[in-house]
Amino acid sequence: MNITFEDDPNGTLADEVERKLLDALRQNVPPSDGKPLALIARDLQGSMVAGLIGSTSYGWLLVKMLWVSEELRGQGVGSRLMAEAETIARSRGCHGAWLDTSSAGAERFYVKLGYKPFGVLTNGPAEQPRGHRRAFLAKRLTEEWPAIPGILS
Repeated sequence: MNITFEDDPNGTLADEVERKLLDALRQNVPPSDGKPLALIARDLQGSMVAGLIGSTSYGWLLVKMLWVSEELRGQGVGSRLMAEAETIARSRGCHGAWLDTSSAGAERFYVKLGYKPFGVLTNGPAEQPRGHRRAFLAKRLTEEWPAIPGILS
């Protein structure tokens, strides 16, 4: 066996590893019910102006990426995409949603949508990039989900 570093500018290797992982997870007990989720907003000319990429699995919505074009930020597009993703997740039987971000502005946006922090990774004074912070947030999607004291109660 050889382990090599391979450049993956188009993400094809990452896609293949993810596909193989998802295939393996379907063998778990209980098997993964993982499904991708993609929402795209287009203008009248058909150009992409916003998008949300995520997945649902084991009762959770994972929001992997949310992007809104600069000119549409602050107009409710991101909130609409998040609400639609949560609606789809509920229809798939999800009880919760989670995501992570390294943007303070995005973190404030998610908190306004009802997401609560449950973890953070912060670089120390001698670590690069200095002050980098990644926050992890979650939200209940159903009332049946029991409270977790100190986290999502």
